[in-house]
Amino acid sequence: MKVIALNGSPRKKWNTATLLKHALDGAAFKGAETELIHLYDYNYKGCISCFACKLKNGKSYGRCAVKDDLKPILNKVHDADAIILGSPIYFGMPTGVIRCFMERLLFQYITYDINHSFLFKRSIPTGLIYAMNVEQSLIEAMGYDRTLMGVEMTFKRCFGAAETLMVTDTYQFTDYSKYETSAFDEAKKAQRRREVFPEDCRKAFEMGVRFASQTPTITEVRNISLRRKEK
Repeated sequence: MKVIALNGSPRKKWNTATLLKHALDGAAFKGAETELIHLYDYNYKGCISCFACKLKNGKSYGRCAVKDDLKPILNKVHDADAIILGSPIYFGMPTGVIRCFMERLLFQYITYDINHSFLFKRSIPTGLIYAMNVEQSLIEAMGYDRTLMGVEMTFKRCFGAAETLMVTDTYQFTDYSKYETSAFDEAKKAQRRREVFPEDCRKAFEMGVRFASQTPTITEVRNISLRRKEK
């Protein structure tokens, strides 16, 4: 079994990356092979609307045709048994890097048939982990729930299963005094980091455990398909 996590944060050791690492640790605990990909290390853009993935009988039907740094990553994700995406929230949305990745990942699979069905032929667990500065009590008022649950719904339609973990009121600096942060209470932020963030990490770990426990590997799926054909 292979579980891939994709970090949509420019930071490799802070909140988002830490949560993803705990999720992968959970998957590894159940015996899965894991990989963490930092998307900011790669040079790519979002969908360029070439529509090669929609061309009937085209060689790239159902797969993104753009040849750039993202191409091999999309191939890895296509063959993975579970995927987990992580991103901080900027202006109420995931980062541009992770959104570009989502465009390229999802658009290749969606069709323009009457049901807008998806071409990804397996059901695999997908996780969406978000780290944000906003407090939990403001999620609904600021519309974050509607936006992020819309993303979850699309992943569920494409891959068959999806779940979201929102981590709020995060600790962003090692020394708040160096920055203009008068809107925040550093002591409360630090306390939450000590008391609540470990619980968020536990939830991420449990996500990884669930994903690795409930999913047949791609090899098992292919073997089942072959047995059905033989019958």
